[in-house]
Amino acid sequence: MTDTRRTPPDPWDGEEIEALKPVAHLRAKAAGLLLFTLVLILGSALYLLYSRGVFDATQRLVLTADDSEGVSVGMDMTFSGFPIGRVRRIELAEDGNVRILIDVPRKDAHWLRESSVFTLVKGLVGGTTIKAYSGILSDPPLPDEAVRPVLRGDATAELPQIMSTAKEVLGNIAQLTAPDSALGGSLTELRGLAGRAQGPGGVLGVVMGSEQEARKVTALLDRANATLARMERMVARADSQVFDAGGVMPEVRSTVVQLNGLLADTRRTLGKVDAVLAEAQAVGSNAREATADLGALRAEVEGNLRRLEGVLADLQRKWPFAHQPELKLP
Repeated sequence: MTDTRRTPPDPWDGEEIEALKPVAHLRAKAAGLLLFTLVLILGSALYLLYSRGVFDATQRLVLTADDSEGVSVGMDMTFSGFPIGRVRRIELAEDGNVRILIDVPRKDAHWLRESSVFTLVKGLVGGTTIKAYSGILSDPPLPDEAVRPVLRGDATAELPQIMSTAKEVLGNIAQLTAPDSALGGSLTELRGLAGRAQGPGGVLGVVMGSEQEARKVTALLDRANATLARMERMVARADSQVFDAGGVMPEVRSTVVQLNGLLADTRRTLGKVDAVLAEAQAVGSNAREATADLGALRAEVEGNLRRLEGVLADLQRKWPFAHQPELKLP
């Protein structure tokens, strides 16, 4: 009877013995791997330091504030949204203020000027931020180790005031909407006026104060409408009397025609008069020589009259003809 059981493999088979042989230069390879890993770690660290700007040339900026809440080492200082500096240290000064030491790279320091303003803003959402503002870039650059005050802006500091103001506004609204408030009384009066406006007198009764006054105004309007109607009839009658065929305007036209005829006759008469005057002027030129002697005769007569007046004056001054001269008015 044969044995069917398998014999176990020989642990000292040739292939396995060949695999268990020691690796050549194992220690050197392990040392090289460790050295490569160390170099890789150091290179990564150096790259991180370089990317963080540790090896860049920087200048120091010192910001002073009365409180450093929200400020931490490593936070950025931004200019127009871009980081140009990093907080390196925060210390307490002898006067009780906080000194925030910021390193600014030389390549970004030209954005900071003597007139630059620095703010420390703490918003409702997000952390605290340090911002730089340079309004006049033509000013001298900010020197190294410059000390500047920082302006604080805390949006949460106004929350209590906002809440108190909101409470006051809500209280005022509650007072306005109360039933016994002035607004409630005004609304009641408006409701009463609206009811009166819907009554017999309507809005006119509300405006005039009583229904009787509203009736008077309505009667006055009716009389005014009647007067306007009569005036319209009178105007229509006057139009018919003036502009109709038997009206005034045709008679006026005929009168104007007659006047035009009379004026034409007058022009003709004046022409005749002009001719007569021309003849009179011719006759006058002939009579001018004959009237020259009449002028001398007239002068002689006037002289005699003056002498007669002188004699009469002498008689009036002598007695018994003397008397008080008097002036008789017409």
